[in-house]
Amino acid sequence: MSEEQRGREFILTLSCPDKPGIVYAVSSFLVQHSANIIDSKQYGQEDDGRFFMRVHFSVPPPGREKKELEKDFSWVAESFHMSWRLHDKAERIPTLIMVSKLGHCLNDLLFRWRSGSLPVEIVGVVSNHDEYRDLTESYKLPFHHIPVTAETKPAAEASLLSLIDETETELIVLARYMQILSPEVCKRVEGRMINIHHSFLPSFKGAKPYHQAHSKGVKLIGATAHYVTPDLDEGPIIEQDVIRVDHTFAPPQLAEAGQDVETQVLARAVTWHAEHRVLLNGNRTVTLH
Repeated sequence: MSEEQRGREFILTLSCPDKPGIVYAVSSFLVQHSANIIDSKQYGQEDDGRFFMRVHFSVPPPGREKKELEKDFSWVAESFHMSWRLHDKAERIPTLIMVSKLGHCLNDLLFRWRSGSLPVEIVGVVSNHDEYRDLTESYKLPFHHIPVTAETKPAAEASLLSLIDETETELIVLARYMQILSPEVCKRVEGRMINIHHSFLPSFKGAKPYHQAHSKGVKLIGATAHYVTPDLDEGPIIEQDVIRVDHTFAPPQLAEAGQDVETQVLARAVTWHAEHRVLLNGNRTVTLH
């Protein structure tokens, strides 16, 4: 079926206390609006009694406006005490990427975006250094140099928040941005800022983690992508992965292997967030593939 025949496509995500009738109520709403379900996933969390659902559906031409569907669905949501959102699938999330001196994740995200495999709309790149201006501008994207020192940090964060507001950014990706953000900033962007780091934490903190790992003879190199919270590197985990290494890997080879894993893990996390597959459940996430 062509996109024209499918009609306008939407994605409904919701979570609520688990009880009988939720799927029936959602399905009935879709039937009443002549909608066709393209994909549906749901999950019931037994330990806390919460239910999660993602429904990708289409409304036949000429379709209905998002606001109209939201208004009509509100009575269903209220009756089941739902936290929910309706997304127009055609709308790509305005995304700001932040980077410092390690550019592997930035380079990977920009390439995926240009090739069409990363379903976001990148609105610019922010860095506390100037190294990646040329790379960013080669993609015809704005580059924002916001230096950060202990003295200028409040002003720098104010500039960042102003930029987020001006660009109507909905997702911020820390692609190896090596500055600790204040609790105020973390709270302001809660649930819409994704960070990536090596998975040695908390074992190997600080400088040269791959040298520390090498000295301990590690056999697994990994990466973690998570939502940012005021608790440093402890936000809800979206995705993780590992690869095996052995005694022949010197620290530079360990770091190179780790960077490969980081790019893949971050790209998956950003993609799943952009496709509205990741639902927050306290300090955890539910990812509906």
